[in-house]
Amino acid sequence: MKEERLDKLLAAQGPWSRRDIKDFVRRGAVTVNGKNVRTSDIKITTDDEVIVFGKPIALKKHIYLMLNKPIGVVSASRGDDCPTVVDLVPPELKRKGLFPAGRLDKDTTGFVLITDDGAFAHDILSPKRHIPKTYIATLDGILTQEVVDAFAGGIPLKNEDQCLPAQLTILDDHTAQVVLHEGMYHQIKRMFAACGLHVEALHRKAMGALELDKNLAEGQCRELTAEELLLVQDRDGLK
Repeated sequence: MKEERLDKLLAAQGPWSRRDIKDFVRRGAVTVNGKNVRTSDIKITTDDEVIVFGKPIALKKHIYLMLNKPIGVVSASRGDDCPTVVDLVPPELKRKGLFPAGRLDKDTTGFVLITDDGAFAHDILSPKRHIPKTYIATLDGILTQEVVDAFAGGIPLKNEDQCLPAQLTILDDHTAQVVLHEGMYHQIKRMFAACGLHVEALHRKAMGALELDKNLAEGQCRELTAEELLLVQDRDGLK
């Protein structure tokens, strides 16, 4: 288990700065494994028991959240005119450095993964990994086998390389499930447009083999388990 400075690890957990932690230590408000600490630069691990002002602190190197994104929210850490996905994270889960791992359009709903772990985000978004993302699309026209075949063959988009093959399953005349293995700009909308169809609604259902929690209302989020993180990284997707 890697050791880190007390002030650095605690500052990553919530709203405190390293200067705050130093002040808390000076005031005798911090204990590690039952003992008052005298300096904020002692080395600890996430397995140590840390209490600040009588409150146990759950130490985590990184955090991973599943958010059910509503329409009108932007996939960013900051937004000038619109609420962001990070704005929807409740105070008890919020910490410094949170960002969305990948983006959904402002008018797209569904699964957004929010984290402060840049290496993990890079891994699941890397074009070399081809982690599948599963969407439900509602169209203005009738879906046909020709559209299924076009997606399976990889559709060429203007000013882009040809798309990788995508799996399209017709759910009803106007609704399809689409599995992508890459993430070009407005890709699904542009692929359907190339087939003469307009996307009226788009919802991300899953990342990797992990499906959006049906108990999460729009705008709600929760922390992912270690097992769920492995499912996000599953290149085979939903079974």
